[in-house]
Amino acid sequence: MMRWYSRRFSRTVCLWLAFISVTLHLLLVALSPFVYQSSCKPPTSRQTHPYTLRALAYTNDTSTGSDSHASHANQAKMPPDARKVDPSKMDTTRHHKITKMDATKMSTEIGNGPSSPVNMGDRIGRSGSMGSGLSKLDALFSHPLYDVPTLPIPEEDWLMRIKVSDPEIDYDPAHWNSTSDSQPPWLRFHLGISRRQLYPHRDPNMPSLIQQLSKHRIVSAVQKSGGTQLKLVMSFPNYGQAMLKPMKQERDEESNFNLYYFSDFERHNAEIAAFHLDRVLGYRRIPPAVGRLVDVVKEIKDITTDHRLAKTFFTSPVGNVCFYGQCSYYCSTEHAVCGRPHELEASLAVMLPDPSLAKRHSWRSPWRRSYSRSKVAAWETDSQYCDTVKKTAPYDKGTRLVDLIDLTILDFLMGNMDRHHYETFEKFGNNTFLLHLDNGRAFGRHSKDEPSILAPLEQCCRIRRSTLSRLRLLSLPQYRLSDVMRESLSHDPLFSVAPLLSEPHLLALDRRLNVVLQTVRDCQRRQVASPPLINKDLTVEMTSPHIVMAI
Repeated sequence: MMRWYSRRFSRTVCLWLAFISVTLHLLLVALSPFVYQSSCKPPTSRQTHPYTLRALAYTNDTSTGSDSHASHANQAKMPPDARKVDPSKMDTTRHHKITKMDATKMSTEIGNGPSSPVNMGDRIGRSGSMGSGLSKLDALFSHPLYDVPTLPIPEEDWLMRIKVSDPEIDYDPAHWNSTSDSQPPWLRFHLGISRRQLYPHRDPNMPSLIQQLSKHRIVSAVQKSGGTQLKLVMSFPNYGQAMLKPMKQERDEESNFNLYYFSDFERHNAEIAAFHLDRVLGYRRIPPAVGRLVDVVKEIKDITTDHRLAKTFFTSPVGNVCFYGQCSYYCSTEHAVCGRPHELEASLAVMLPDPSLAKRHSWRSPWRRSYSRSKVAAWETDSQYCDTVKKTAPYDKGTRLVDLIDLTILDFLMGNMDRHHYETFEKFGNNTFLLHLDNGRAFGRHSKDEPSILAPLEQCCRIRRSTLSRLRLLSLPQYRLSDVMRESLSHDPLFSVAPLLSEPHLLALDRRLNVVLQTVRDCQRRQVASPPLINKDLTVEMTSPHIVMAI
């Protein structure tokens, strides 16, 4: 009996196990189509740390002669700890390497690498940005040739310092310098002028200064005395002042070819573009200038205390408010400045410190034009003219000659033939930079270059090594001069109305840059064909680790 019950129990267990097994198989069969048809997501790509991208960008900027495959290979060979870049130490490390770089090697690397221009050009998208995410302008200003570590500036190399003679006044020097936010932007600009430049490369005060020029309320407008064309001095509530030049010519309009250079209009957009070009070249010798739409009635006519200016206002036949002021050229009803109907485009450039506080010396340019319809200047007929200049003070020593050639290159790029004088701050004597003022007659013609502007470079065959290095850099596709200028000008408030420079003017910059570099190559060929005697007057450049170079 017991055997029968045991056999029956075993059969029941086996049946249950078989039932469970069949059920599980059926479930697997039913679920298998869904498992097989579900999509398989590919593995996510490894993310690159943003600081690593920036480090690679700096590496690409300074390396030459390596293609993109080699750079990827080098990245793969980097140890894991090398790929993690500490952002707090990156700039210090990079600057340490730059200061040890030989100037000659740096000059040779730029533009002479066998494949760097092509490889870097491949990394630039249609948006004009670099492979690291930096725009061309940001990449240019981050390049070692621009982002150079600077030494502390000695007290005597500052143009202005606050002097307090009253002992009862609580004077704190920390509140009277270019970095103090308690002072208005124009005063911080004045306190930031040094023997080397008008403002530093990464000037934290620049956005505030541009904001003041373009947005702050205007409380006074008077005509500036002197000069050949109409200019106004505008005042702000914080006692800052700016030089206004009104719109006289459309942006896409070229100067009349039948006019002499001294009869040309002064253009508002030329002053703005000159400031941007001077900054792109790394000079920083032109006061900041910005575009602004000015209400002719509310911001000039109604607030002016200049009676000579006030009586020149009139309303045109189509209802536009116009004025013409009093000056040597183009101050008449035929050449009046008119709003549309009240709004007038203009450039506003921050004023330099008053001459009573910081005297300036005006120097006649050795390559000044005759300003005559029939006469020519001596340098136009004497190919050895530079030999005489180099024996004349202040061009016989120091960096004054290459300072003037820097200015010459700027003028040629923007087509400015009206450079009869230049100025320096008297406090610094002859060992200081040149002020690049009054650029209103630049950017008049884009279809024609004026090679005579380059006479100082062609005759003297001398140029700063740092200037030549930057010019070569700006000739490369990833830093193309027209592209960085286009981007820089797009930040101006008037860009919302229309681009400050037309495309033909921007393209002319690239063409003229090639002419400058070709002039340098021609000088080098002449030196090779006829080696000169050793130059005893080569001096160390004041503002840069690069030396002055005779070519």
